[in-house]
Amino acid sequence: MAQDNEHDAPEHSSQSHTAVGKPYTKPAEEQVPERVRKPGFRGYREDLSMPLSRTDSYRNGHLTHVAFLSLAVLTLITFLGNFTQLQLSAALPTIVSEFGITVTTGQWLTSIFQLVMGVMVPLTAFLTRRFSTRQIVLTSMVVFTIGSLCAWLAPSFPLLLTGRLLEAIGTGVMWPVLQITVFSIFPLDKRGVAMGTVGMAMSVAPAIGPTIGGLQTDFNGWRSIFMSLTIIGAAALVLAFFVLHNFGGTDKLAKADFFSVALSVIGFGGLMYGFTNIQAYPFTHPVVWVPMLVGAAGIVWFILRQLKNTKRFEQGDSDQPALLNVNVFCNRGFRTGTIIAAMSFFSFSSLTVILPLFIQDCRGYSATISGLVMLPGAIGQAIAQFIGGRALDRFGARPVNLAGTTMLVIGTICMTFMINPLSPIWSISICQFVRQLGIGCVLMPVTTWSLNCLEPKYVSAGSAVTNTVRQIAGAIGAPVLILIMSTLTAYRESVIGTSAQNAILANIFGIRWALTISSGISVLMLITVIVGVRGYDAGSASALARRAIEHVHPHGHVNAADAQH
Repeated sequence: MAQDNEHDAPEHSSQSHTAVGKPYTKPAEEQVPERVRKPGFRGYREDLSMPLSRTDSYRNGHLTHVAFLSLAVLTLITFLGNFTQLQLSAALPTIVSEFGITVTTGQWLTSIFQLVMGVMVPLTAFLTRRFSTRQIVLTSMVVFTIGSLCAWLAPSFPLLLTGRLLEAIGTGVMWPVLQITVFSIFPLDKRGVAMGTVGMAMSVAPAIGPTIGGLQTDFNGWRSIFMSLTIIGAAALVLAFFVLHNFGGTDKLAKADFFSVALSVIGFGGLMYGFTNIQAYPFTHPVVWVPMLVGAAGIVWFILRQLKNTKRFEQGDSDQPALLNVNVFCNRGFRTGTIIAAMSFFSFSSLTVILPLFIQDCRGYSATISGLVMLPGAIGQAIAQFIGGRALDRFGARPVNLAGTTMLVIGTICMTFMINPLSPIWSISICQFVRQLGIGCVLMPVTTWSLNCLEPKYVSAGSAVTNTVRQIAGAIGAPVLILIMSTLTAYRESVIGTSAQNAILANIFGIRWALTISSGISVLMLITVIVGVRGYDAGSASALARRAIEHVHPHGHVNAADAQH
């Protein structure tokens, strides 16, 4: 079992830990041989392939030049994945209209991205053991560029969806790879700032993604989005080839449990497919309940298999670790943080689809205006991510998360009341700004805190688990809330009539109910933070100092009030 429930603060020894046979960190004082580069291009290639140790990466409280450039490339490519995921939100109404499909079907363009990323994330532990950083990143960029090209030239919706599928496969492992790299380089008391800085860069993607996507859709059509992604993907591939260094070693004998991968695809994919069919068929129809039943069975089988494989691996009966080490949920802090992050993704992912529908279909604004309305909120989230990371290191997770969830509740409730035919469009932008300020103070800080609650040797497994749960929550959240919105819209329209004006009013009715549910989820997040985000170790620098003092004075008394964050 990863950790006992009564010991949420991990014991950090001075010895190097390993995660599934792979070095997690190396002591700063460890002596490493000097890197000697051979002359010529071949020597440059060999130098890039040589893994950077921790002392090669972080010295005297700062990143080295080569590590900074490599992390910058990893951050850029991860940014590209986030950018791609949200860039279509403003173009979705146009795509739905052009292909003559329903909103529930169209939202698969965003949901499948999150679902595939959720499936890819558990493979990160295997991929980072079996392949080098350069091999993973270069292959990812090739697949991403091919997917963007396919979507750009797609003559039908199924081929467009295939292109999105390849884009998701290409970028699905990048965020956990970046996250693991940051945690392996930076010491505990610097991770909040590091993750906050990286998170701020990631949050710029939703700031400019919908806006640029809206501009491209209005001026050059939605296909221009994928044309630009094809060009950017090719440029990122070249940049990674010439700049990116490897981090960590590889194990040529590493294996992956691909049967578990298949179970996760069948489980979560079946559940989502059944949900999306409810709009067109009654619940008693086999096309609805059969996929949902198969999906639920697949999820249960998947979880039981992970528990069994983890137990066998820890007892030494197997040399192959589980695809996901779900035993990390035994840690209270990690469990609480992952639940909060999952609720955030569940609620937020649907609004990236619902808000453009309200702005364009109900209020008659263009895709460009739709993106501009969402721009201030995304910028606010980027700033809040950075400030939240610094605040986490200084004050701990509890006050930062309390402030974030409070803003999220206020912003979501206010937006619910602002969804009407007469409200000024800037009021929606203000509410979204407050909401995303809150998300910025919740998502990255609570993720960093939850991973800090784990022992170093479990951080890789914890990163895979928390990213998988978040992506799956986001993938399920969008179709569920959009289905609720569509169902209530149809019901309202059957009551008030089917005129053009009544259709708009019915849409607003459905959107307000979806936002009401989102408000309830935000309140639940606030309650979870109040009840669950507490304890001695909240990932702050002050907590690290207290541990150091107690290590020197093991029988010393620590004020109980000081132990609270």
